[in-house]
Amino acid sequence: MLGRVQNQSLSPVFVGRDAESGVLAAALGEVSTPAADGPRALVLAGEAGVGKTRLVEEFGREARRAGALVAVGGCVELGGDGLPFAPFATALRTLRAARPEEFARAGAGMGADLARLLPETAGPHAGTADAPGPSGVPHSAEDSARLFGHVTRLLEELSAARPLVLVLEDLHWADASTRHLYAHLLRTLRAGRLLLLATYRSDDLHRRHPLRPLLAELDRLRAVRRIDLARLGHADVRRQLAGILGAEPEAALVDEIYARSEGNAFFVEELAVSLRAGHRPGLSENLRELLLVRVEALPPDAGRVLRLVAEGGSAVEHPLLAAVSGMPEEALLDALRAATGAHLLSPTPEGDGYRFRHSLVREAVGEDLLPGERSALNRRYAETVEAAPHLVRAEERDARLAGYWYAAREPAKALPAALRAAASARDRHAYAEQLHHLDRALELREQVPEPAPGTPVPLDLLAEAATAGRMSGEARRAYTLVGRALRLLEQEPDPLRTAWFLTRRSRLATALGRGDGGAELRRAEELVRGLPPSDVHAEVLAHLAGWEMVNKPGPDSLVSAERAVAYARMVGAVDTELSAHVTRGVLRVAAGDIDGGLAELYETRERALALAPPDHLARAVANLPSVLEGIGRSADAARVAAEGAGICARHGLVGSAAFTWSNAAESLLSLGRHTDAEEALRRADQPGAGADVRAFTALTRGGLALRTGDTAAAREAYDTLRAVAGPDGHAPQRRLPLLALGIGLATEARDAAAGRALLDEALSKPFSPNVHRYAWPLLVAAARLEATTRGLPAADAGREAVLDRIRAAARPVPTPVPVWHGYAELLRAELLRARGAATVADWEGTYEALRDLDRPHETLYVALRLAETLLAAGERERAAHVLAPVRETAGRFGYAPLAREAAELARRGRLLPAAEPPARPALAPAETLGLTARESEVLRLVAAGHSNRRIAETLYISPKTASVHVSRIIAKLGVTGRGEAAAVAHRLRLFPEREEV
Repeated sequence: MLGRVQNQSLSPVFVGRDAESGVLAAALGEVSTPAADGPRALVLAGEAGVGKTRLVEEFGREARRAGALVAVGGCVELGGDGLPFAPFATALRTLRAARPEEFARAGAGMGADLARLLPETAGPHAGTADAPGPSGVPHSAEDSARLFGHVTRLLEELSAARPLVLVLEDLHWADASTRHLYAHLLRTLRAGRLLLLATYRSDDLHRRHPLRPLLAELDRLRAVRRIDLARLGHADVRRQLAGILGAEPEAALVDEIYARSEGNAFFVEELAVSLRAGHRPGLSENLRELLLVRVEALPPDAGRVLRLVAEGGSAVEHPLLAAVSGMPEEALLDALRAATGAHLLSPTPEGDGYRFRHSLVREAVGEDLLPGERSALNRRYAETVEAAPHLVRAEERDARLAGYWYAAREPAKALPAALRAAASARDRHAYAEQLHHLDRALELREQVPEPAPGTPVPLDLLAEAATAGRMSGEARRAYTLVGRALRLLEQEPDPLRTAWFLTRRSRLATALGRGDGGAELRRAEELVRGLPPSDVHAEVLAHLAGWEMVNKPGPDSLVSAERAVAYARMVGAVDTELSAHVTRGVLRVAAGDIDGGLAELYETRERALALAPPDHLARAVANLPSVLEGIGRSADAARVAAEGAGICARHGLVGSAAFTWSNAAESLLSLGRHTDAEEALRRADQPGAGADVRAFTALTRGGLALRTGDTAAAREAYDTLRAVAGPDGHAPQRRLPLLALGIGLATEARDAAAGRALLDEALSKPFSPNVHRYAWPLLVAAARLEATTRGLPAADAGREAVLDRIRAAARPVPTPVPVWHGYAELLRAELLRARGAATVADWEGTYEALRDLDRPHETLYVALRLAETLLAAGERERAAHVLAPVRETAGRFGYAPLAREAAELARRGRLLPAAEPPARPALAPAETLGLTARESEVLRLVAAGHSNRRIAETLYISPKTASVHVSRIIAKLGVTGRGEAAAVAHRLRLFPEREEV
């Protein structure tokens, strides 16, 4: 496709190849040990531009740092065949230049045979009898066998003392002699610390390509491992663009470039070239020329078919293509065979049609059409489908016709087709597709002066498009559409329509972090006040009650929810009534009517599932797990949240699914299920998640990092959230947890002044009613800070006044369920510890209050404090009995700070058994390097040579999580890659007893 791709290495960051890098590093590790049982061979396959060369370059750098000698040779295309022995000649020259004396010793006696590859090694008086054939090719089979044997022995000798990596690039251009020598090496190499790495373009191999028989032979060789390099994922494209652009790219830009590049690294770079030049991310001239090289080399009929397929859609059915082309069947098949043989088209998975192998090739072919030519082709498609609808699947027909008539520049026919396509997409919950068609309908509506009767007016289209945008996660686009509608309404006032759009603007402003949306709702309420009862009035009241639930919870907000339920029922607005029931259920639980509120929420969820109104269904399934978490039922909350996220996803509610996964992550963190919490956070952090969801996931990540000992990550999350909005920009449910996280970081740093400043912020406003869920953890964190810094001169001054403020702030905060009663007991004990007055009985009571509440971190923390108090009271035996399970369990849960503190207490108190030396726990050497317990486990597997995928399978985590752990390990150790990290682990003997994993 790309001919000779020139890798511009635009991206300074290397992304998305952790698994493949792990395989390469493991193979190098296997041949690097003195006990290596022979050479290793790897074959790296991938399409042009996918990143093979970059991966090889990065691996080469890692290998050189690890002490290996690296030689790279590339095959060179010359017409129909490559230059004989080109990669071996280049690689051997590199080895000769790098180690001339070793090369001379290893090549002694090879004479003219070696000169066939390196003419410069021939002596000045070399005879002609042994002269090589044309271009270095041996004269006979005997010559070939002798030459191949010499090369084998040469490589074994050169790799005897140190690892040698021999890279052969672009085997798809290799000549027959190169292929034969390569195959000979794979069959005969037996000694040496040699890693043989070859690459080829998988999309260059046509059916009769001469490399295919060799690849089939390689697949049968057990010593050869094949790696298929896939395209980059969405997150990797985002990281690549950030490196190229020097700043974090906008989500919309990432989505567009990812969709158009389909993850091909070279295409991402070329699209970014256009962006850096100040243009829209279109096709650069360089890229367009590369993409069209193969197209221009095709026979005329094949080129014509390509142009037809380019305008037919993402895939075109064979019968439809035959009908539109009008070509004889045999001619059409010949043209398709030529296009598929050139790897430009491929059969669809169903086998009933054709698609371009890459969408950018389709784009380049389409852009190469003349304007009139494109219109004519699309008109032909539209007329054909309308005349024979069976040629297209029923579920695709409306969308395809809308696209054909639009590209045919027939607005009068394209408008109704776009409206039908939008309705069809809505019925399938495909809201992003619905938004696309409605955007087109808005454009076409202005071009059709007299549309057909029943065609929606622009305000109706804007309303539907804004709703589709919000439900598909396109909050920014929806916000723009709402603004456009409100501007139209300024010219033609309509109070009800204006109020409706203002309620949407309120929710979108919150999702985008552009305020709390209160001003819009208050204005909407003013507009509907005094008007006859209506669905819009019911919606305004329901939205206002929901806003008060988040921003001003309390008795007044419950009254608002009651009023919204009654009004919606009166006007028969069933969907709005469901939303108001959700709000009322949440507020009833917060007010203490737990059974009644939960019953209302469960009933509302079941009604919403039966009626399936998408908008209010999302509220019903997303709020229930949050409420369950708030009353301490974390296991139920995690289960219900996972179910709710699946429901949202099935209904196309991208943003709501992300929100519900963020709720699941919070509950999983409470339960100590950190791996599951990380996976839930990954699912929540998806394109389409609103700013509020991203803030909540960042907050949960910070809490997770703090508990597991990754203070740097916790600090990054905290600083990011403070910079984005600051505490005053959040509702209580965001503001108070953020400040609690900051106080926790101050406690880790023993910075009483910083923590007290954050407490001042938290207490600058009285706690709203029903925010006990967020108030108790914050107050406990503040008291823990004071207790932890007790004895520090800079912190002791003014402590009593701070403790009095905490005690006074806690007095009105309710404890409606056991979990918050447990927190109240914990706060009381911490306040006593801060004064040096906590007794064994205080901590025993706190332990009893928390032990059965599914809060492992809090329970283990209290047990640690109990052991500490027992030790101080002289009860050494009881202290040892309490402390022993804390050490083991904290390590198992990954609570590294707790495990370290327990180990330190055991050491200081000499509570270890007499037979056990007062040494560190098993993972302590790695912990001294700043690694968490989980990171220590990952490093052990890296040192054993495992790939990220194998690590993920062993530790029951996702490959992405394994990749994150490896990146953090590399950063903490100050090394440049996983190979060097493994070397550090071996050098320091961090894991002296290697386990079979």
